[in-house]
Amino acid sequence: MSDKSIKTGEIKIIVKKVLIEGCGAIILTGPSSCGKGEIAKELRKFLSISKAHHLSMGDILRMTIQKARDDEFFRDNLALNHNIDYKISVFDRMKNDTDLNLKVEKHKDELIDYYEDKQMISQLDWLEFCVSHGLLIPDEWTVNIINATFESSKAFQSQIFILDGYPRTVEAAKALIDTFVRFDIPIIEVIHLSITKEEMIKRALGRNRMDDDQESLERRYQFYVENVQPSIDYLKQHLGTSKVTLIDAHQPVYKTNGEIDVKKSIGEVVKSVAKSLGLPSYLIDM
Repeated sequence: MSDKSIKTGEIKIIVKKVLIEGCGAIILTGPSSCGKGEIAKELRKFLSISKAHHLSMGDILRMTIQKARDDEFFRDNLALNHNIDYKISVFDRMKNDTDLNLKVEKHKDELIDYYEDKQMISQLDWLEFCVSHGLLIPDEWTVNIINATFESSKAFQSQIFILDGYPRTVEAAKALIDTFVRFDIPIIEVIHLSITKEEMIKRALGRNRMDDDQESLERRYQFYVENVQPSIDYLKQHLGTSKVTLIDAHQPVYKTNGEIDVKKSIGEVVKSVAKSLGLPSYLIDM
């Protein structure tokens, strides 16, 4: 009778998806061109957060404008409770503050051309004009829009979401804390993505956008130093140092030909962010 050998079996465990549960905000902040949007996108996919729960300030502004156009109740609420009115002319100097009057006057001809057939150009129209032309929105308006967003979307009060690129000033940071307290939204972590001014300028110039010239990029970095950095310091002081993590947003991975592998480089930053959120290494490295 011959011996028969039995092969030793092995089990290979494959984790295909990380699914997180809970509620609260993961805040991504940092200088212009540090990759907030791309990093937020990959982090969202990695953590299985829905696309609707990745909020960038640009997305919030566009969503607010569209919702105000489509939803009469939301439009009235925006006017009555948040001082962005579709019935008040942006050229009414008595009903708009001095800063707004000055900005509107500066862009008056462009604004009239943009709304060429419109009899009355409202504050809501001005918001739309600013978003489409890349102009800064007043702090008061961004705070009001953030409040309106969380008022109208209860899901943000019960699920995890990513807030990308906000706050950008100390006043906005204070108002955001007040908003989160009001709606009982916890802050999971503030991720401060950091790059040097030289790297920021290099990345921005590589995008070939019309408004990315050396002078404007210098101004943007100065805005970061004078406004965004102090807002991060405020959050650190208010939340505690353990709730704010500095992450190097420049972690290049190179291809064999010496070029940067953008996707893998973003992946390295996302791993660092995931680690800061307390994910175990075996999930991060899979």
